Amino acid sequence: MDSEALKKYSALHPKPAGLTLHYGTAGFRTKAEQLDHIVFRMGLLAVLRSKAVTATIGIMVTASHNPEEDNGVKLVDPLGEMLHPSWEEYATQLANAEEQELQKVITEICQKAAVNLHKDALVFIGRDTRPSSKKLSQSVIDGIQVLGGQYHDYGLVTTPQLHYMVCCQNTQGQYGKATLEGYYKKLSKAFTELIKQSHSSGESQRHLKIDCANGIGALKLSEMKPYFPQEVLIHIHNDGTKEKLNHLCGADFVKVHQKPPGGLDMKPNERCCSFDGDADRIVYYYKDTAGHFHLIDGDKIATLISIFLKELLAKVKQNFNMAVVQTAYANGNSTRYLQETLKVPVHCVKTGVKHLHHKAQEFDVGVYFEANGHGTVLFSKAAETKIRQLVKEEKDDEKREAAKMLANMIDLINQTVGDAVSDMLVIEAILALKGLTVQQWDSLYTDLPNRLLKVQVADRRVIDTTDAERRVLTPPGLQEKIDALVKKYKLSRAFVRPSGTEDVVRIYAEADTQENADALAHEVSLAVFHLAGGKGAPPQP
Repeated sequence: MDSEALKKYSALHPKPAGLTLHYGTAGFRTKAEQLDHIVFRMGLLAVLRSKAVTATIGIMVTASHNPEEDNGVKLVDPLGEMLHPSWEEYATQLANAEEQELQKVITEICQKAAVNLHKDALVFIGRDTRPSSKKLSQSVIDGIQVLGGQYHDYGLVTTPQLHYMVCCQNTQGQYGKATLEGYYKKLSKAFTELIKQSHSSGESQRHLKIDCANGIGALKLSEMKPYFPQEVLIHIHNDGTKEKLNHLCGADFVKVHQKPPGGLDMKPNERCCSFDGDADRIVYYYKDTAGHFHLIDGDKIATLISIFLKELLAKVKQNFNMAVVQTAYANGNSTRYLQETLKVPVHCVKTGVKHLHHKAQEFDVGVYFEANGHGTVLFSKAAETKIRQLVKEEKDDEKREAAKMLANMIDLINQTVGDAVSDMLVIEAILALKGLTVQQWDSLYTDLPNRLLKVQVADRRVIDTTDAERRVLTPPGLQEKIDALVKKYKLSRAFVRPSGTEDVVRIYAEADTQENADALAHEVSLAVFHLAGGKGAPPQP
């Protein structure tokens, strides 16, 4: 390690005094001007990680659904998954080290993680469309070069595209070709093959309006358009040419506010969807003839995909085990529908994609979606091998056709991470194949009315949870208070959990009516405010 070069470059990316950040599920995220030293140091860490696992590592500069003035950075592990938890610790240590300790911390990480500094390192870099992203990715490159790493800069890509590239590279092309063209071709080919088998009713079915959150999704979707079959008519809105990223638009805005985004004019019963800022989340929605807004969130997406996969799995007659993984935010009625009507096992885990992804890996077919629209499907190696074998060798027509559809689904789904583009194509294919309208999809079950709130607190760490975040351990008395409030309403439940990124406590409540869900959420937020050190004025109803 060249300590002079490290000193010199570190001084060019100085750490602001007194700033401490933690690497969470979303990596690091804060105001863009506070991130320069962080991204430089994550360049260093990516090289160490690459040397430690002798594989290519990814670095994505994005703050996803956060406001445009924020930015962030996260690392991508060899198979396109999130950074290993032990390395999240190293990321936090390295990010917060004082200038003069930097070399010492790097040496400690090398010892703890058995990093051989003489090995080669390769890092793939991607960034979103934020004004600050280009300069920050240049700082990443500085970090990589100081430790003698090689890099490939993909420039502007969606987060899932970078995850895909890393996985392709480390599977020696088995997962696909590590280029944008490779990504577009693989997905569009699988999609085209799938919809060939649909006997869809007419042209109107194929129109889809997409709100791209004024982000990277618009750019990449436009590039991909020529690869789509003729009958797919996508209309891109909020493409970033006029408005600010994520401002009054995008999947997060639509989900939280339960209303359509700006910049998109909805006619009754038109199918619409929204991506988030870095295109790893998607939600669908429509307005009915009476003008009421209907949101179709991650729970309903998981349900649609589960119905389709369960039918195909039944046709191939293999003993594959399939399950759906949810978090506590999943609507109670979605869980009931999956377990009681579809008879599919449902597992609840802590919030955060890594927890869902990890659990979904336990099954032959693991479907996971957060209610916010982030999710995907994982197929075990054994299941995938068997399905591809059936496509080649199965004599029975029905079985072979079902296996073919499953094989195309495997290719269409981005198994590395939730991917709005891929998920959108999966949904569009299923709707076409099943001849379903957006209203029919929506009417599978009715969501219980719910409300999300947040309360500012002095320190989010005073809240400690258990049972996949459905119950609170500390502060004392809070869970008892929540239990008493929940008892007042029908079909109700509520839970609170600390945010992973800011000093707020998030509150979720559902009940038999919207009025009751709102009242319960408000009462719980008051309890949190008083028992968990609320800041500012108490929450107003």
